[in-house]
Amino acid sequence: MPISADRFEAIDDDGDEPSPGTNAQVILSFLRAHPETAFTRGEIADATDVPANSVGPTLVRLRDRGRVDHRGQYWRVSDHDRSLDAAVDQSTATAAARESGSFDREAWQAHAVDPRDERD
Repeated sequence: MPISADRFEAIDDDGDEPSPGTNAQVILSFLRAHPETAFTRGEIADATDVPANSVGPTLVRLRDRGRVDHRGQYWRVSDHDRSLDAAVDQSTATAAARESGSFDREAWQAHAVDPRDERD
C-alpha cells in the first residue's frame, strides 16, 4: 500500500535504538554489558542465544550504524555508542533533577566549562 511523502519522511530509519527483542537489541545489550571486551561472532552467539547464522549480518548492520567496532575476528561496542548512552543518561538525570526541583542551575554554571574558553 503506498504512503504519502509526509508519512515517508516521518519514518525513523536512522538506526537509533534497535527494537526490543530483536537480534540487534540482544547483541548490542550484551556488548554494552561488556564494554571493555571484544568477542568473536561465535562467542556472541553462545552468550546471547542469537542464531549463529544471524550474528554476522546483525553485527555488520550495527557496524554500519556506528554501534559496534570490528577488528579482525573481534567485535565490541563502539566508543560512539558508549558516548550516546552516557549522553542519554546525563540528560535523563538532569531532567529528573529539574522536575524534582533539586537541580541547582547556578551551582552547575559555576563549574561548567565554556568550550570557547578551551580553544587555543
